[in-house]
Amino acid sequence: MSKTFTLGEAQTLLPVLEALLKRARIAALRGVELELEMQRLSHRIFLSGGMHVDVAAAARRRAERDKAGQETKDTIAEIEAIGVRVQDLEGGVLDFPCVVEGRAVLLCWTLGEDAISHWHEESEPAEQRRPLDGRFGRVERERLN
Repeated sequence: MSKTFTLGEAQTLLPVLEALLKRARIAALRGVELELEMQRLSHRIFLSGGMHVDVAAAARRRAERDKAGQETKDTIAEIEAIGVRVQDLEGGVLDFPCVVEGRAVLLCWTLGEDAISHWHEESEPAEQRRPLDGRFGRVERERLN
C-alpha cells in the first residue's frame, strides 16, 4: 500500500516541499552549468590539438558538478520518502497520491502556486490536470487497499 494524502495533509506539507523542491532545482541547475563548462573545456582541448590544462582546477569543477548532481538526487529522494512524486523537476511539479471516491488520483501542485488547486488521473500527464471540485473537500482519510 502506497502513501496517500488528503487535500489538507498535502496543503500542510507545501512549505517544506517547496523548500526541498527549490533546493533540488538549484542543485540541478548548478550541475548543468558545471557540465556545460566541462564540455566547453573538452571542446577547446580537442580543437587546439591539446593544450595546457590546470588539472587541479578541472578536477575541482568536476567534483563540484558531481556534488551538485548528488545533492539533486538526495533532495528528490527526500521528497519521495515523504510519499510525494516529483513529476517534473525543471517545471517544479509535484504529485500527491490521493484516494477520492475509492479511486486513486494525483493532487497536482506547481511551484509558484499558492495552494493545491488541481488534480489528474494517475495515467495522465500533469498537463492534463483539472481544477479540484467538491469531492476533494469531502475527503477525510481514504486508503488504497
